Amino acid sequence: MVDKSLIDLSWDDFDEQRDPRPAGNQFDAVVDRAISRRGFLGGALAFGSGAAVFGTGLLSSTTASRAAGHGGFAFEPIGIATDHEIHVPAGYAHKVLVRWGDALWSEADGAYSPETGVSVDMSDKVFGENTDGMELFEVDGREVIAVNSEYVNPKINLPAASEGVPQTADEVTLLKNLQGVTVMEVTRGDAGYEVVKDSPLNRRITHETEMTLEGPLAGHDLVKTNADPEGRTVKGTMNNCGSGRTLWGTYLTCEENFNGYFGATGEMPEGEGYSRYGIGGEGRYAYETFDPRYDISQEPNEPHRHGFVTEIDPADPASTPIKRTALGRIKHENAAMTQAADGRVVVYMGDDERGEFLYKYVSNGTWEEGQDGGDLLNDGTLYVAKFNDDMTGEWLALTPETTGMALPEILAFTRMAASAAGGTTMDRPEWVAVNPVKPEAYVALTNNSRRGEGATNAGGDDMSTNAANPRETNNFGQIARWTPADGNHAAEAFTWDLYVMAGNPAVYDNAYAGSENVTEGNMFNSPDGMIFSSDGMLWIQTDGDDDNEGDFAGMGNNQMLVGNPETGEIARFMTVPNGAEVTGLCFSLDKSVAFVGVQHPGGAWPDGEGAPRSSIVAVWREDGATIG
Repeated sequence: MVDKSLIDLSWDDFDEQRDPRPAGNQFDAVVDRAISRRGFLGGALAFGSGAAVFGTGLLSSTTASRAAGHGGFAFEPIGIATDHEIHVPAGYAHKVLVRWGDALWSEADGAYSPETGVSVDMSDKVFGENTDGMELFEVDGREVIAVNSEYVNPKINLPAASEGVPQTADEVTLLKNLQGVTVMEVTRGDAGYEVVKDSPLNRRITHETEMTLEGPLAGHDLVKTNADPEGRTVKGTMNNCGSGRTLWGTYLTCEENFNGYFGATGEMPEGEGYSRYGIGGEGRYAYETFDPRYDISQEPNEPHRHGFVTEIDPADPASTPIKRTALGRIKHENAAMTQAADGRVVVYMGDDERGEFLYKYVSNGTWEEGQDGGDLLNDGTLYVAKFNDDMTGEWLALTPETTGMALPEILAFTRMAASAAGGTTMDRPEWVAVNPVKPEAYVALTNNSRRGEGATNAGGDDMSTNAANPRETNNFGQIARWTPADGNHAAEAFTWDLYVMAGNPAVYDNAYAGSENVTEGNMFNSPDGMIFSSDGMLWIQTDGDDDNEGDFAGMGNNQMLVGNPETGEIARFMTVPNGAEVTGLCFSLDKSVAFVGVQHPGGAWPDGEGAPRSSIVAVWREDGATIG
């Protein structure tokens, strides 16, 4: 019997249900002990085992930029919203570019209806559900967006009688087809940007798309199955969260909460390789009931073939996606690629679960302009970050010598390798963004309600406070940034600080009010998506609590803000409908239009009838100038 309550859980709560652990200290007790906000704003926060220190000059320069105006932002910051609409600054306009169920090919016209959702026979020919990370590419002068569809809402997609649990193989097929990746051409016409229906560049990539495994794990016994005894060919990509782009112009899609798709109709295998990743005997969607590929009692190695960064060529719809095993197997949030001073390729990655780790990959070979660098993602070294309390840090190599594991085991069970090496447990590492105008990178640490004395992650690693994660029961989140030694992203040493600690100064006057660059005019919680624009401004998207009550009173709906890394100022640019998160952002080639993802909205947005539909929204300045 399927536990129907699993359908209603967020992925974060699903992890809690899979692996319940004692929480740390209760929030009220922590606040009673917390230092006053006045002390916090003096520049250092003595909290837990270390001190959280903000960037030199950040606090004083923030005040100065507030007095001067908008810190160089080309918009008037907006207030909060609590309705089911999109709000952008004065002088800006917006329209829905594409929504869940919209046809990508003419044959799928009419595949979606407000009454019945999407028909199963056309479900792989429409725009997928719950849009997430995205990137825009130029292909022979055309603009092409590659975008993830992270997960599905069964209660919206399936007949009411099912109560959110598929009852037939066709219903499973429907749900599987609405996930994955959409590649679609867009063009600007008299009515603004539109999707080019029937474009030869359009493509859907789903659970059923054939892919290859490459890198040191490919062909190993850990990834061999009955269907693939060679361990090199895998079907599907799933729970695609954030994104990235390679230096050579391909798309990186990141597999996050893959664990929820697997269950066991027979005896469940045991071992830390399952428990550390939250894989249990019952899948969230009952796929294992209808498809043996998701049944661990029949295919115990199938979960080991998911949880990777997958590379897709947006210029070639016939190309085979490649799972890059050398980048490790975690709940990948996004993949931020840059280049080291010596030409090597560097990829930063977060593992989005409480108390998991921040990683980087450094290729052994170097990349030159015009080169297809795919093979560089098969041969390199994976590292885990260690944040020291003195504001220095180290990248710890994950090797057989440092972990006691063979290389294929490191790549299949990367979390266990990071624990063995001694990485710093983080408050749910989300997107990483690399500043394009100076050598530094940022990571969104979205929240961690279990941070505190006596708390551990799923592997038993300590989750008491540390300098980079200084607040117990952290409901608000923070953004950390680091500068690699000598400005070289391949370096193993770095220095770091906190760019911002989110909080609510309308409710608290202590550390939970946030850092000084958080005010009642721009406050937010749970930073998630982060993207730098080419001018070095940091765009911050939230996926937090929008009930506007208690700790979150006065914060309103989720939002997109812009941060100035030099002054520390942060300004609210956009709010989304209640119930939605903001996730995914890319810009048109001329930088005049931003494409923004709106996932799991509430109400009946955007149609005003039927089910809410996740969408991509185009936002532009009415005077046609560069956005931001």
